[in-house]
Amino acid sequence: MAYAHNVDFVGYDDLDGHSGFKLAMQEVDGRFYLYVAPLWEPGLNIIDVTDPEKPRYVRWLDGPPGTWTLQVQVADGRMIMNAEPIPSGWGTPSPDFEDGITVWDVADPEMPKMLGKWSPGASGTHRNYYDGGRYVHTATTLPGHSGHLYGVVDIADPAAPVLAGKWWWPGQATEQGEAYSPADAAKITSGWPSAGMHTPSLSLHGGPYIEDGRAYCAWMRAGFVLLDVTSPARPEFISALPAYPPLGSSIAVHTAIPLTDRKLVVINSEALNERCQEPVNFAGIVDISNERDPVLISLFPSPTPPAGYDAPSFRAKGGRFGPHNQHQPQHQACLAPVGNYIHLTYFNAGLQVFDISDPYAPRIAGYYIPDDPVSRRGPLPTDLVTQSEDVLVDRRGYAYVSDKNAGITILKFRPEG
Repeated sequence: MAYAHNVDFVGYDDLDGHSGFKLAMQEVDGRFYLYVAPLWEPGLNIIDVTDPEKPRYVRWLDGPPGTWTLQVQVADGRMIMNAEPIPSGWGTPSPDFEDGITVWDVADPEMPKMLGKWSPGASGTHRNYYDGGRYVHTATTLPGHSGHLYGVVDIADPAAPVLAGKWWWPGQATEQGEAYSPADAAKITSGWPSAGMHTPSLSLHGGPYIEDGRAYCAWMRAGFVLLDVTSPARPEFISALPAYPPLGSSIAVHTAIPLTDRKLVVINSEALNERCQEPVNFAGIVDISNERDPVLISLFPSPTPPAGYDAPSFRAKGGRFGPHNQHQPQHQACLAPVGNYIHLTYFNAGLQVFDISDPYAPRIAGYYIPDDPVSRRGPLPTDLVTQSEDVLVDRRGYAYVSDKNAGITILKFRPEG
């Protein structure tokens, strides 16, 4: 059974049996379209969610074989899809794969048309950022570098995108003779390495969030990194705030979302290993009133099982437990601004909504923990339990939540009072 507090169930779409992972949206002529990137197979789901109680599955688009296309953004009538090799154990890997980004025309929201591709010539991009216009801000690999770095791709000519700028953490240019500092080198292998370890752990993971000439970057065990990108061709380092040690998995900082009107950034790690076999995961608030000296001012409370839950703890439930993705408005009019409420997926603890009206004392204001899936769409988690992956909230307040082994659940948070 599902467990909920201040969050109402609205609707559900099964994705025609496909998996769901990252989410994007656009509104066209008063209709809302949700784009759902899958986890276990290359491709894309398109859903019309104009009536969230009765979503309409529009179509499935096949993706390139052997390629993860699990990240997607939509803005200005264009869609940016990532491309990277499928890792072993996560689908159907192949020595033949595409890498980089694909640019689509989605002026017709139900019939995307491919415009062009960009390849870094390495192992692709992961979580990227696009809010419209000329530049795509990528977490990309590049030849001669270890892990993902910040790459700015110019799509002024979408048929022939080009790399316009780049920045990497010191030590990542391994084939250019760079070496990590001893402290950084230790971070790569410490903290209970296991099958869930994301290597290398000094790497740009989260899509760099762009606001007012700044890139807010989640650089895993290097921490929260702030860059000056006033000139996209010449990104410049401003500051960094590490969280590991002691906090976080190998993806110690997974996401960084700025609330610039309040001079705050909400950061979180990603739980990776099942049953919490890693350093403690977290979400927290960073004060950037002095952007050269960011300060962690609070941590979110960890969710606990509600009364009647079928396990003594979320750790005992199985699967991953901990934060994953925050709602990201990315300057899109069809999406809700963040405000005082943070929508954050928590794997087997479902969707958690945090009230940060007092940034020094965040609290849980609501949650929705779906029932466990009844059948597998992919090999993970080991125990077939809920694993809420991504969340997107539209301007009407409807929240869309994906799961590794289920479709899209549509919810609505009801603030108290």
